[in-house]
Amino acid sequence: MKIRYPKKRLKVNLILGIVWLVFGILAFTFDGTNLFNLGYLAFGLIYLGLYLFENSKQYLTIENGVITKNTLHPKSIKLNEINHINDFAGDYVLKTEHEELSINKSYIEKNSLLALETILEGLNLDVKETINVQSNLS
Repeated sequence: MKIRYPKKRLKVNLILGIVWLVFGILAFTFDGTNLFNLGYLAFGLIYLGLYLFENSKQYLTIENGVITKNTLHPKSIKLNEINHINDFAGDYVLKTEHEELSINKSYIEKNSLLALETILEGLNLDVKETINVQSNLS
């Protein structure tokens, strides 16, 4: 199951990639000697690459009891090892004995967020809303 990015996020990355590429092509057309024009092309390629990566991988993947956050360095946690879930400042923080995975809810499409919440509720753990305040008493 894929937990998808909002379509607006993907469209913005695609549009920015195209706009920067057009600027780069026009800049080289009118002044091919200026090396700063490479920046326009670089930004365009970066945004198009980001669009292609996020559109194909999406934000999270849940397969075979493992939740994976799809970034350049993917991070995975087994669902059955999760022993604590915090809902803090628009993020879910999934914790195991040795690992922690932060999930930003604003990066998730509404229907996918409902599916994720259903899966997390199925773990039968308390989802705690916390205020992260350090105690100086110790």
